[in-house]
Amino acid sequence: MVFKNLQQLIKKIKNQKNKDYRVSYTASLIKRGKDFCIKKFMEEARELAASANYLNKKNIIHEATDVLYHYLVLLELKKISFRLILKEIKKRSRTSGFIEKFNRKKK
Repeated sequence: MVFKNLQQLIKKIKNQKNKDYRVSYTASLIKRGKDFCIKKFMEEARELAASANYLNKKNIIHEATDVLYHYLVLLELKKISFRLILKEIKKRSRTSGFIEKFNRKKK
């Protein structure tokens, strides 16, 4: 169920990106370009981090949803399939997080 909802959101982003930017929020983000999309993602991530300081789970869920959406828009903008992210997660799951980070620093 979760993956199906995520697939639907990814498909919606793909469909919306080429629509009229005055009608589609996704299209307006894409039209403004990479730097703006990065800025929006970072803004949403800061809002999520700030909301995590409080007990209001509803607000945390709201901000986490915004982060996920803007993350997926960035992936779409950079033409990176979410499947590649899942593939990387699977690869990393075979290794301790500490070892993976250490090996990344050596490259």
